[in-house]
Amino acid sequence: MNASRPFENRLELSVIIPCYNERDNVEPLFSALIKALDGRKWEAIFVDDNSPDGTIKQVWQLAQQDQRIRGILRVGRRGLSSAVIEGVLSSSAECVAVIDGDMQHDETLLPTMLDAILRENYDFAVGSRHVEGGDNTGLANRWRLFLSNTGIRISQQFLPVTLNDPMSGFFMLRRSLFIQLLPALSGTGFKILLDLVMSASASVRLKEIPFQFRQRLFGESKLGFKIMVQFLFMLMEKLFKTSLKKK
Repeated sequence: MNASRPFENRLELSVIIPCYNERDNVEPLFSALIKALDGRKWEAIFVDDNSPDGTIKQVWQLAQQDQRIRGILRVGRRGLSSAVIEGVLSSSAECVAVIDGDMQHDETLLPTMLDAILRENYDFAVGSRHVEGGDNTGLANRWRLFLSNTGIRISQQFLPVTLNDPMSGFFMLRRSLFIQLLPALSGTGFKILLDLVMSASASVRLKEIPFQFRQRLFGESKLGFKIMVQFLFMLMEKLFKTSLKKK
């Protein structure tokens, strides 16, 4: 056996894709990842919360043709943060990226984010709509824009480091760091990046990479009032745990 082959075949990146009712986006997204990550060692893990539109069936169909795609079906469980956690725990790559299943995030930035982690030694690489060159016009309407901006303003008051887009759902970090922070995560709601950063120390290094938040082509946005309520509960839970630690 060639002892170098396991190292050569080692995965650099697991792309975690939490999804619900995204059947029509599965194949276009996977095709886009193939193009964006050409020359990289990677896998895509779709984590589906038992979508009634048959999202997981589409994932499994593609998995019969390409070993780089896998699907996890969650029955009786719901929520983006917990879906991401399950996806990461099933991964094996050195780095993990989280990207939405609706094609609104710019998958072409994944190699840049990967280089920021592996070559520049940043702890987090964050796709940001709120740094120079970024844009969030892909949000569906003024109400969702208001919810997003309000969440950003609130959360920035409590972060241990500067982060212009803590509500971003598009980010990357080493799998080992994720596992290190896992015991402190609330695992609830939809804003797991905020949960991760609030669980980290003030010494973590973040690189924000501007991206254009795209218009959704298929399906419906999940951002609504319920998501905002879950965000506030998660924030209060994190602050309560932090205050207990200080006592």
